[in-house]
Amino acid sequence: MPHAQCPMNNFNFPLEGYSIRRGSSLDKALLVKFIQRTYQELFPDQDFSHLARTVEQYFSSDTPLWWVYKTQGTANSEEITQSPVTSPQSLVPVACLWAGNAIDQVTGDRHAHIFLLYVVPSHRRQGIAKALMQHIEKWAKQRGDRQIGLQVFTINTPALNLYQQLGYQTQSLWMIKSLY
Repeated sequence: MPHAQCPMNNFNFPLEGYSIRRGSSLDKALLVKFIQRTYQELFPDQDFSHLARTVEQYFSSDTPLWWVYKTQGTANSEEITQSPVTSPQSLVPVACLWAGNAIDQVTGDRHAHIFLLYVVPSHRRQGIAKALMQHIEKWAKQRGDRQIGLQVFTINTPALNLYQQLGYQTQSLWMIKSLY
């Protein structure tokens, strides 16, 4: 199946009280904040200022970004309060999904790769991450991808459990050796 461009800009989010919108290049600073918060939760003693370079290098029209907003009620104090320029100022994002492309090293096929999936703690365990994973699956299928890849830290048990429940399987192990 040929790879077709499918932005899926308009998607009805399946959870009542939440909506989803496609991000834009104007959202780089907020994406950096979400990535930094993700890593700081797992590794609180590290400095993650370098992640801005990652966003600068890899964020483009080929690496779509989606934001989830709480549309009912008020923003929680722990939510990241800088709203993307692409959203009404009254809405605060509570989750994001950033995807891109990877090449399967066995088959050579391009496939979707999830760079970031993050849900603000006060909105977890409400189905947002699962709904975002279903969204990326639809997006990838519409592009003609045959698989989706992602990397997850072994210490992130909730994420591992979600991915396994959704049918993701370990294909390879990324191994490192500290030299210090």
